[in-house]
Amino acid sequence: MKEKNKEEKSGTAFLWIVLILILVVIIVSGIKLLSGHDDTQANADQNTVTDNNSLTESSQTEEYAQTEETTEKNSVPLTINISDADVYSQTALLTDLNGNMIYGKNEDLQIYPASLTKIMTVIVSLENIYNLDENVIIPGDIYEYIEYEEASTAGFSAYESVTYRDLLYGALLSSGAECCLTLAEYISGSEDAFVALMNEKAEELGMDDTHFTNSVGLHNYNHYSTASDISKLLIYALNNDEFYEIFTSQNYYTETDYNPYGITLYSTMFSELDSDEFAGGVFLGGKTGYTSEAGLCLASCAEIDGEKYILVTTGAEGTHYTDPLHIYDHVNIYESLASVIDPDLVHSYDYTESTQQDYYSDYYDQNDQNYQDYEEDSYYYDDDYYEDNQYYEDSEYYYDGY
Repeated sequence: MKEKNKEEKSGTAFLWIVLILILVVIIVSGIKLLSGHDDTQANADQNTVTDNNSLTESSQTEEYAQTEETTEKNSVPLTINISDADVYSQTALLTDLNGNMIYGKNEDLQIYPASLTKIMTVIVSLENIYNLDENVIIPGDIYEYIEYEEASTAGFSAYESVTYRDLLYGALLSSGAECCLTLAEYISGSEDAFVALMNEKAEELGMDDTHFTNSVGLHNYNHYSTASDISKLLIYALNNDEFYEIFTSQNYYTETDYNPYGITLYSTMFSELDSDEFAGGVFLGGKTGYTSEAGLCLASCAEIDGEKYILVTTGAEGTHYTDPLHIYDHVNIYESLASVIDPDLVHSYDYTESTQQDYYSDYYDQNDQNYQDYEEDSYYYDDDYYEDNQYYEDSEYYYDGY
């Protein structure tokens, strides 16, 4: 009996040992299985990280290459294939809006700026006028001075009531001396005081080779500048929104007490262009100038392939009645630049354009009666201001000049 019990206990113990061993095997297998899964996941995650890093590095490499390409493209200075002998003007300077020179000819030579002076007159005025739509009266005594100097006028009359805005457009578009002198008197009290502001601004802009003696551009041996300085001035002025709006306008319409039916002022530059387009680009705006001492002058802004450029030329031979060599220079130089930037811009240009004669014919056909009325009525003295209804004798029209 005792032996039987002993055998049963031994069998039970053996069974427990087997069960324990089975449990150990199951536990060990489970641990290995879990460990293997973790290793697989870790490897997968590591592969994913590696792949992502590779993509990031690849993307960064591509971006760096593109940046390098763009930087390299932008760092290459633009030059144009044009010789000084092909430029009629005595001086010339072509730059981008950052002032980087693309082409220069005697750009630091001292010259007489003529009506390019009015760029300074207008920007100084804009920085000292608080309400452009305020009305002022054009002084009557300035017209004797204008007549004596044979300066250009915009067409406003003595004692006419106009706004500051009218005067600014008249100065920059139509090169009106009466506009400049009126601005100077109202802003500073006298032209001399206003000219002091002009010279202060020139010094501020680093126009070291410039000095002004008047607001109009009348010839004076102490009234001088350079193409380089005028370029600095124009780049600065174009950052003023009001100046940019005036400078890039082809015309301006206004109504005054002396012109209740309206008067339209036209840009002297656009009036001399057959078209505002040239092969590869478009003229945005410009200011012309002329005296016999200064020659034909022009400061313009043009757009080529989405970028803006500044060109200043002075000293081209001629008068108002000869071929506009200053205009020819600007078209030629801008087209040379366009051909360097992208030859396709020039090759695809359509040269079928309207002519300057067509422009004038269309204008006078549409406005003939208004223009005649305006010309006849422009300079009569008003009974309230003048004796004997005397007619002012300075009714000659100079569409550009000093």
